[in-house]
Amino acid sequence: MATIEKLWFEAERIWITTNEGQTLSRPLEAFPNLKDASASQRAAFKINRFGDAIRWDEIDEDIHISSFFDNNEPDLNNEIAEIFRKFPQLNVSELARSMGIHKSLLAKYIYGIKRPSEERKEQIKQTLRDLGKELMAV
Repeated sequence: MATIEKLWFEAERIWITTNEGQTLSRPLEAFPNLKDASASQRAAFKINRFGDAIRWDEIDEDIHISSFFDNNEPDLNNEIAEIFRKFPQLNVSELARSMGIHKSLLAKYIYGIKRPSEERKEQIKQTLRDLGKELMAV
């Protein structure tokens, strides 16, 4: 089984080299906590003793080597991403909190890493409509 030998960040991606000589990468959008982290926070990682996972204590992020074998690239041309591009002043953390979901899940919808169900998509839109109504009352 492959293990992680080296890890680095370049061109908005996280890269690893395995003991089998493979070089693999994933876009940072796949890991919103890492995307939002500073360079020093990203550099503060530990590879576990089995060599199959990486841990960042400060940002509470864990990535298993299997995540690097997923070849799905982000789809940045999705409806949720378009909404957030149109309104960059929206706060992802606060919108997620008001919906009762974790900000990293909403970020994965925005970055096109995960596709929300039609029900979830409608929940996001309704939360934004409700916010709009509150703003109209100001």
